[in-house]
Amino acid sequence: MFKTLMSNFLRDESGATAIEYGLIVALVSVAAIVALTTLGGSLNNIFSLISSTLSTAAAAGKA
Repeated sequence: MFKTLMSNFLRDESGATAIEYGLIVALVSVAAIVALTTLGGSLNNIFSLISSTLSTAAAAGKA
């Protein structure tokens, strides 16, 4: 009885699928965080450039 129970337990792979899906979700999340962090820095630089360009144009328009 115990031997059969342990044998069935060791052959059961249903939990492995859930763990694999969890690992995939974790990796996708990490990749998304890294991509958004990198993109965020680039967007900050772009908006700073646009802001300074508009400030310069506004100052030139007032003169």
